Amino acid sequence: MRGGRLVVVGNGMVGQRFVEALRARDHDRRWRVTVLAEERRPAYDRVRLSAFFDGVGAAELNLHTPDDGVVLHLGEPVTTIDRTRRVVTTATGSHPYDALVLATGSYAFVPPVDGADLPGVFGYRTLDDLAAIREHARGRRTGAVIGGGLLGLEAANALRLLGLSTSVVEFAPRLMPVQVDEAGGAMLRRYVEELGVTPCLGVATTALRPGPDGTVATLELSDGRTVDAELVVVAAGIRPRDELARTAGLPLGPRGGVLVDATCRTADERIWAVGECAAVDGTCHGLVAPGYATAEVVADRLLGGAATFPGADTATKLKLLGVDVASFGDAHGTTPGCLDVTFTDPATRTYAKLVLSDDARTLLGGVLVGDASAYPTLRASVGGPLPAPPLALLAPAGGAPAGVGALPAAAQVCSCNAVTRADIDAAIAGGAGDVPALKACTRAGTSCGSCLPMLKQLLDAAGVRQSTALCEHFDAGRQELFDIVRVRGIRTFSQLIAEHGRGRGCDICKPMVASILASLGTGHVLDGEQASLQDTNDHFLANLQRDGSYSVVPRIPGGEITPEKLIVIGEVARDFRLYTKITGGQRIDLFGARVEQLPQIWRRLVDAGFESGHAYGKALRTVKSCVGETWCRYGVQDSVGLAVALELRYRGLRAPHKLKAAVSGCARECAEARGKDFGVIATETGWNLYLGGNGGFRPRHADLFATDLSTDELVTLIDRFLIYYIRTADRLQRTAAWLEAMEGGLDHLRAVLVDDSLGLCAELDAAMARHVASYSDEWRDVLADPERLRRFTSFVNAPDVPDPSITFTAERGQPVPARGAPPASGADRRRQPVALGLPEVRP
Repeated sequence: MRGGRLVVVGNGMVGQRFVEALRARDHDRRWRVTVLAEERRPAYDRVRLSAFFDGVGAAELNLHTPDDGVVLHLGEPVTTIDRTRRVVTTATGSHPYDALVLATGSYAFVPPVDGADLPGVFGYRTLDDLAAIREHARGRRTGAVIGGGLLGLEAANALRLLGLSTSVVEFAPRLMPVQVDEAGGAMLRRYVEELGVTPCLGVATTALRPGPDGTVATLELSDGRTVDAELVVVAAGIRPRDELARTAGLPLGPRGGVLVDATCRTADERIWAVGECAAVDGTCHGLVAPGYATAEVVADRLLGGAATFPGADTATKLKLLGVDVASFGDAHGTTPGCLDVTFTDPATRTYAKLVLSDDARTLLGGVLVGDASAYPTLRASVGGPLPAPPLALLAPAGGAPAGVGALPAAAQVCSCNAVTRADIDAAIAGGAGDVPALKACTRAGTSCGSCLPMLKQLLDAAGVRQSTALCEHFDAGRQELFDIVRVRGIRTFSQLIAEHGRGRGCDICKPMVASILASLGTGHVLDGEQASLQDTNDHFLANLQRDGSYSVVPRIPGGEITPEKLIVIGEVARDFRLYTKITGGQRIDLFGARVEQLPQIWRRLVDAGFESGHAYGKALRTVKSCVGETWCRYGVQDSVGLAVALELRYRGLRAPHKLKAAVSGCARECAEARGKDFGVIATETGWNLYLGGNGGFRPRHADLFATDLSTDELVTLIDRFLIYYIRTADRLQRTAAWLEAMEGGLDHLRAVLVDDSLGLCAELDAAMARHVASYSDEWRDVLADPERLRRFTSFVNAPDVPDPSITFTAERGQPVPARGAPPASGADRRRQPVALGLPEVRP
């Protein structure tokens, strides 16, 4: 074709990729492109869709870049295709074409069971789906996911994070049946159950039943069981969106999808299909990598090229419910004569399998559960010789993992974008000196992101020194800046940037330097120049909420509180009309305080013996505990007493990220210590210490660091761990990520903290001793200083006027933010208060 009018139906990931690929090649601008999208928002990253529940918004997921040569119509689905006239029709008009590309994607398959259309039943395909799930989850306790595959487990994690007790119903006898084998599925099930998600395997959903309010309440299963579920997500697979092709008379694949040949052309020479709706030689592919491959093929063909579909790479690597799971190549060993090499370690809960050719020389595929660190190297080696003996690749004790140096030039590094090692090497030779540069010039790592560790390894292998600069104002990274501030006794940001940086600073370096200064005990966070460095939360010593109000969180060490203090909290909440919530950290949060109310509230709390819980800061939050041997018949140590002592010891300790801890009084682990930055579990003879765990969107179990410790030994190791982390971690790096990135991992950390391999132990001990001796409650200090108190106003020119935009309504007997409250009027409008701004530091 010579060019002309090109219409693209669909603006999902593959449709967007096709347009970008065509425009990048069409230097003569032969094609005038019109894109007709069904959704009302432009293309976004569906691979990272679940990040929505981790606070990532639509703007961060956006894939669309405006292009003067592309006309994009949002919210305008195509209704018919007239192949004779070469025109597509929408509800608002017609669009003639010389070439038509169908990128209609797929839809969620909903099993034909009674009640599937009840309110409270959702798909998991779009941002609108996820927003609706979040809204419906409010005030509900139970949820279920129909489907235990990749998407189903992502949805289960989302429901878990929304606070729902979650079940997963899967017809197959194991989770992720397409990706993992029976042994891998068993290991994955153990992880999932430990996180509180209940798998119901080998059963089907036969009906969904409503509750009294008409919304879904119960699932009925084929084995007679019922599952409580006030919210249900259907993730039982997808089906291609081929209805337009069907009504236009185009042939379909045997299991649906628009039938195309290896060039991705349909039976109509002017119509092509890409992505999940395309049945290439009769087969639809539901992953992004083969979808991108079809987009590249059609872009090439429309400009006179000879590209053909290279085949589907179905390799996947995900962190599901905090568990690394990877599958690649012939994972189930269907190749005749193939050999399986397996490794199972119940202690570390890892499972790995390699599928080899009959001569044991060629890697055909594999499965990894629990530890997928070898995935980039293994996936890139599929179809070629093993880069190292199998045991060295699978078993940590078998030797160090094979490096990327063993990969051949043709090995695929990024399957999503078909980028080979040769492409990466060429980009490095051309001047790409860091991961962002490699992403920009090769597209590697821009989709699922699983190849990003390998990009860094390839840079290292090429001898490229990568920048650790914090931002444009400092060439040093956080660890270097910490050492500079500590060794040289620097006490202000202006001094640091004048001597070791440039410019005025930014939103990256200012709060980070403020954290460093606070960690080193250089004064109150609201004193002088320090105050201007803080982010919004630290600036008012309270957490900003979505309606503009703030939360008040007094410390309740170990979750232990007297009746008298409970009464004070109740009276404060009543008198200031605050919403109260008992949190998972075993303390009581008070929500809905206006800025000017914060000192009044805290004065009453401080007078009653409370102090700041530091919920606003990158600091220790809580040390959670069970009741231990004092009350529990299973307890073997005083977990509450230890938790209280640890929380009081580490209160106010500023760090690169928030810190959470827990103490369990026995191996039943009621305090969930293994999900914390540091966790302690009692034994008959002492305490076991676990390090590097966290919850959140990507939960990680902490690693066992030391066993049967005395209390003094335990406290010493935690002291050293925290100070070493504070000194060496990157900006906003949790202890889990810090430990995972540490060269030598847990063994290195043990050598530093126990064996004193770096000669730092005395210094670390002294640093913690200084922190303990110098601690002072931040809110008590504010209340004693009129200058600090002056900042707690909503408006600088009307300090006595409350913010009129903060209004409340009643829900379940408590005040909650009013939705859609009308704007202020009358006298409020006439005063026009000026919002308080944060001052800027000028060096």
